[in-house]
Amino acid sequence: MLPREPAKQDLVLVGGGHSHVLVLKQLAMSRPSGLRVTLISPAAFTPYSGMLPGLLAGHYSFEETHIDLVRLCHWAGVRFLADTVEALDPDSRQLQCQARGQLGYDILSIDIGSQPELDSVPGAREFAVPVKPVAELWNRWEALSQSDDLAERRIAVVGGGAGSVEIALAIAHRLRAKKPAITLYCGGQEVLTGYSRGARRAVEAQCAALGVALHCGHRVREVTDSQLLFESADAAGYDSLIWCTGAAAAPWIKASGLPVDERGFMQVEDTLQSTSYENVFGAGDVATQYRHPRPKAGVYAVRQGPVLADNLQAFSVGQSLREHTPQREFLSMLALGSKRAVAQRNGVALSGAWVWRWKNRIDREFMERFRDLPPLAMSGSGSEKDVNGQSQQAPCGGCGAKVSGDVLHGVLEDLRGLYPRLVLPTDRLDDASPVNTTQPILQSVDALRGLVDDPWRMGRIAAQHALSDIYASGAQPHSAQALVTLPFAAPSLLRRDLQSVVQGALSVFEESACKLQGGHSMQGPELQLGFAVNGVLAPGSSVLAKRGAQAGNKLILTKALGSGAVFAAYMQGRMDGRYVEAALTGMEQSNAVAAAVARDFQATAATDVTGFGLAGHLLEMLGDVLAADIEIDKLLVMPGALDAMEAGIFSTLHEPNRAAIADRCMNPPGAPLQAELLFDPQTSGGLLIALPADRADAACEALRAQQVDAAVIGSLQTLDTARDAPVIRLS
Repeated sequence: MLPREPAKQDLVLVGGGHSHVLVLKQLAMSRPSGLRVTLISPAAFTPYSGMLPGLLAGHYSFEETHIDLVRLCHWAGVRFLADTVEALDPDSRQLQCQARGQLGYDILSIDIGSQPELDSVPGAREFAVPVKPVAELWNRWEALSQSDDLAERRIAVVGGGAGSVEIALAIAHRLRAKKPAITLYCGGQEVLTGYSRGARRAVEAQCAALGVALHCGHRVREVTDSQLLFESADAAGYDSLIWCTGAAAAPWIKASGLPVDERGFMQVEDTLQSTSYENVFGAGDVATQYRHPRPKAGVYAVRQGPVLADNLQAFSVGQSLREHTPQREFLSMLALGSKRAVAQRNGVALSGAWVWRWKNRIDREFMERFRDLPPLAMSGSGSEKDVNGQSQQAPCGGCGAKVSGDVLHGVLEDLRGLYPRLVLPTDRLDDASPVNTTQPILQSVDALRGLVDDPWRMGRIAAQHALSDIYASGAQPHSAQALVTLPFAAPSLLRRDLQSVVQGALSVFEESACKLQGGHSMQGPELQLGFAVNGVLAPGSSVLAKRGAQAGNKLILTKALGSGAVFAAYMQGRMDGRYVEAALTGMEQSNAVAAAVARDFQATAATDVTGFGLAGHLLEMLGDVLAADIEIDKLLVMPGALDAMEAGIFSTLHEPNRAAIADRCMNPPGAPLQAELLFDPQTSGGLLIALPADRADAACEALRAQQVDAAVIGSLQTLDTARDAPVIRLS
């Protein structure tokens, strides 16, 4: 990962399409100093469209056909934000995201592809499975392919173009042993309009060979929950429906005010800039080069990628841009279900197994670019030029490295508009804030370094991490003070980052009506954030202490273990992006429900599991009078954690955690790898709860009913051995 100079401009890439992954690869090698790059994508993995039919047919695995965006971004020194863009205001340079709200930019590039046109046919959006987004199609396909009644299923594919042909033949090949009824409905009078007769003959022959019924001239006018109604007044029944019609643009593109073509795709110049907004670029299916309109095909996005990368960098430093003229003809290769394919160029079509091998080699070579990522050379530490070609002054600490007052007040005023009950007016903020309550107050403080370069998400995780001590004590969050260190950046970027991190925290505090009463912000080499939090006890209640458990109690663990190993591997570029996302989602989960269930079922003790690992925090719970028997196979495990450990990757705190309690924890000979989870440090981990044995199973059921992972992992006994004997026994 490239080291970062203080950021001065934000380049935001929306979508993980073919052009953008090539941009990421190029920007990793070289980019202007001070240009911060962010990728927004709803999924951690992006599919390579050329291999999707092979995935459905069973020729490839998921990993072989998808690019890990989380890993690629981490390697390239690019921020990855898991979110979906829903709106754009190009005049104010603001994106509206589904989860985090507004996100500002200086330069924007859009590569979100296209989607099947669903809204022109009543019922299609409600009842059909669109071929895009691919993640949804893949999940539905996995469920369908494992159905017990496949032999009786009627599977309909609506389309007629290359994509629908490849999908129909792929599923026919994959399900050939079950022989479901598969039908491809084409609106036109022939399949593959625009292709040569030779290509159509190859497709028709393969449909016949695999038992795919081909019906041309069947344009769908309406879809019901079990029928396709055609313009000809005929109808056909179905059990599963896949929709693969002509490409449509995301509605927010047109709604943003960007110039669009007659189908709603953004119009771009040959420099790939919007025709009206020079700082907005577009590539791939979502964009139309109006001087050179071409069909929507992945090959054009791939060819645009290097030009887009060059122009984004050139625009950021005020240099002239390249123009791109897309080719008129391209080699079109269609997979035919089995390991056969048809290729066409300039009206000449060839088919056979050798064509599939040719296509397979091309596709695999493209994917190899993003699988074996080379080490990146570190940049020098001498004087750098910023994005405007000016020398930069090194950040100093003479001002306490504080964030400027106008940035801070502007952010707080904006956030008060979103969270009026949680944020005080700026004229009422003081250096010290009273805690107005007549109830006993509990206080705690916790802080984190940035695990991922996503201020909004880290704000959420740090808030949950800090509140966990309050929840574990049986109290209700009341108020908080923040301590935020933001990476050195220009004032406009500092404001964006500060707003993101505090807004993320407030989205968590809102769940418990916890007020943000003030704090301190400053700049530094990396993101760090923490919260001092106050909690209050309900009238008549007492603190749920860390110690107080009794012999005979059962132990319940909420949340999975393994975050230390997962992020140790992530830092080395060796962790699957899906597992990173799963770990972050778990960290964002509140312990409020677990604490309430602990109270309801008369828990005797509780603690949150964080940096000392499960064993370290359990030892604090045991004190000098109890011993614990832990069933290793009952431990909840994060996906990817054991893979990392098996590869020899552990958190730097793992061995110190083990050494600190080595004489008090008995690890039996030949213990499985899961035993290492006891020493893995957790970030925003779950609760460890002790409660009467006869209530443990019911408490677990109550937790699971509220979507909280929970398991009974062991029991407590009276300690009747010498003090230096093991008090944590693993089985």
